[in-house]
Parts: sequence; structure tokens; C-alpha cells
Amino acid sequence: MGSEEACQALLKQLDDLNISYQMVDHPAADTIEEADAYISGKGGVATKTMFLKDKHKRFYVLVMDDNKRLDFKEFQELTGAKRVSMAKDADTTAQLGLVPGIISPFGLAKHPQDVVGVYFDQDMLDEQIPLTFHPNVNTHTIFLSAADLQKFIEAQGYQVQALAL
Repeated sequence: MGSEEACQALLKQLDDLNISYQMVDHPAADTIEEADAYISGKGGVATKTMFLKDKHKRFYVLVMDDNKRLDFKEFQELTGAKRVSMAKDADTTAQLGLVPGIISPFGLAKHPQDVVGVYFDQDMLDEQIPLTFHPNVNTHTIFLSAADLQKFIEAQGYQVQALAL
């Protein structure tokens, strides 16, 4: 589950990787709308991270702009995955150590064994302003570049794959 200890461990890992970031502290944000309100005017791209599961019980992390809607059929066509749906809450907790509302690529630090793909909407990778994510707890928001986020993900043993969604 998200906790201040998990956040501090993440910040240490980012520092160890020489990844620069900015962090905004705020009250707990249980929805994307609340999180967006707390960082309004701060100059970052609000993102959403979805944890998906296919019929073979393989998991996928997908990052996209929080204003976009995912077309599951298109995702399946682009990735070759079959019968993809949102992962159940229990799967999210077991694999990423997170609960819905604070899912982010930072959950990959737990080294989940069944995550087979980390995908980004190409628009996110092309952004020149920082991307925003909860750092494994919903009382902070981290701002960092797409390149630095890729560096973090690769340090976890994953390769970022871009999709034109």
C-alpha cells in the first residue's frame, strides 16, 4: 500500500540514480480531479497510469495523459495482447504494492514478476514539460521529465515501449 516510507524509499532511489524531480506536498488526493486541483498552475502534464491484465494473467503498465480515454481494442491491436481489462484491486496491490488512486510507474520498484510490458502513449514521451505522478503515496505529486522517468523504469529492468494511442 502507499505509505510515506514507500515514498521516502522511492525518493532515495531517484536520488541514487541522479534523477532530478520536484515534489509538491498536498492533502490526500483520492481522485485525479483532486490531484489536478492541488497542482494547478504548476506546469506539468497530468498523467494517469493504468494497470491492465490480459486473458493469460499477464500485466501491463500504461501511462497516458489523464484527459485521454483508453481504447482497449486499439491497445490490444498495438500490443498483441488478448482480452485486456483493468486489473483487479487485489492484483494491483499484489504486483505493485499500491492501491487504486496511487498507481504509477514507481510501483515497478517492487520488481513485480508478472509485468510483461510498460507502455507510454507516445505523446507523453514527446512532452517537453514534466510529467506528474504520485510517488507511491497520494499526499505528494512528483514532477519529472519523460527521459528521467524512462531512466527510472529501465533501472527496474523494464524497457519503455511507445504506443500511438
